[in-house]
Amino acid sequence: MSFFGSMTTAITGIRAQSSALGYISDNIANSQTTGFKRTDASFYDIVTASSPNFHQPGAVVAKPGYTNNVQGSVDASQVATNMAINGEGFFIVSQRVATVDNNPVFQSVNYYTRRGDFSMDKNGYLVNGGGYYLQGLAIDPTTNNPVGDTPKVIQINNGFLNAKQTSSITYTANLPSFPQTAHASAMSNLSGSELLQTAAERTAGTTFANNPVGTGAGDGVVQAADEQNFLDRSVSGGAITTYDGQGNPVNVQVRWVKVDNAANDGGTAGGDTWQAFYKSNDSATGTAAKWTNMGQSYAFNAAGQLTPAVDSTTINNLTVDGVNLGNVTLTHGPGNMTQFADNNGTVSVNKIDQDGYASGQLVNVAVAANGRVTGTYSNGKTIDIFQVSLAKFNNPNALQKMNGTAFAETQDSGAAIIGGAGDIIASATEASNVDLADEFSKLIIAQQAYTAGTRIITTSDQLIQETLNMKR
Repeated sequence: MSFFGSMTTAITGIRAQSSALGYISDNIANSQTTGFKRTDASFYDIVTASSPNFHQPGAVVAKPGYTNNVQGSVDASQVATNMAINGEGFFIVSQRVATVDNNPVFQSVNYYTRRGDFSMDKNGYLVNGGGYYLQGLAIDPTTNNPVGDTPKVIQINNGFLNAKQTSSITYTANLPSFPQTAHASAMSNLSGSELLQTAAERTAGTTFANNPVGTGAGDGVVQAADEQNFLDRSVSGGAITTYDGQGNPVNVQVRWVKVDNAANDGGTAGGDTWQAFYKSNDSATGTAAKWTNMGQSYAFNAAGQLTPAVDSTTINNLTVDGVNLGNVTLTHGPGNMTQFADNNGTVSVNKIDQDGYASGQLVNVAVAANGRVTGTYSNGKTIDIFQVSLAKFNNPNALQKMNGTAFAETQDSGAAIIGGAGDIIASATEASNVDLADEFSKLIIAQQAYTAGTRIITTSDQLIQETLNMKR
């Protein structure tokens, strides 16, 4: 190999180290850039000729070694819409290309990023520090499931949340084996005194104007004249605020009555039977029905379990003070209604909840741990609005780097695979994966290699000068 060839090879080495210095400079400059992925220098040689007995050096080239699949540290954030990805995958984002009527117009090409410092702009879009807009799937408010499978740019509506009429009440409780009603206490806890009507009273028909149990000739309601007698023979089952179609609150009060026991004539063998009422009229005067039977019997065996099971029942035309909520499902779930002894003789309500709510205005937007964008409204409801979409690639290191810490799909990266990526961590961001100590170490090595390359050029030049001076 000639001296000139040695100089050429050394020059390629200088160029390669210069590229490495450029990568190091870029990495150090972006050491605090959220979601940044460092670029390492990958050297490979170009051989001019080589055999077992002869080798002629050629050149060296520095190629970028991307680390798009290397996780950065996850740092906590106080911004509720910030998020980080733990594991593989990228946020799917769009880039704004224009503004029309004060609204952004987005490019039809998808981009991908690990930069999760998203915040809501004036138009309700979630945009990160690189200027990219987050994509996701809208959530069906009825089923709470994502709609479709093609992500779209997320835009959050700042308007009111429509009111929802109550259609279901969840209720679980333990009914006392001997309810301490006013009538039962007065009767010194005698068997049968805890019932709404004893066998003798039912036969005589002297307790209530109509049979509130809803069998026989009765209509299943308690009239105003019988209300005090009903209250003395029943126990409170709690109350809950429900809502009509316009979001007006409707207070539903529940009372339980024991209508039969094993010792009473006609009782269920080995157990007791209960029924539930709700207060249908709260006015101080009038003859309208005060309490209405929900229409379901609860028969318990000797072990305090429902036989048969009543996992749910329907309250037909639930009406309180003239406000009709329609048919409302009363849900208990399997095994959640029991009858065990209670020293206080009262109903122990374990859970009472309902699915209706009044209208409300959006007051806060956040990202939940499951990757869902949620809205909190002035009525206290938190509703899932969007599901953040993630994409992964078979070769993420082949993605093309873009401005703003984003990436574009390439032929070598493969097509984006929606879903199946890592976990979304709420109120967090992913830091740059640059290690400053490592970069400074690489900087020293690149500097020494660059200097050594210049020494080769200087030495080759001196040898050439000596060769030219041989004729003198």
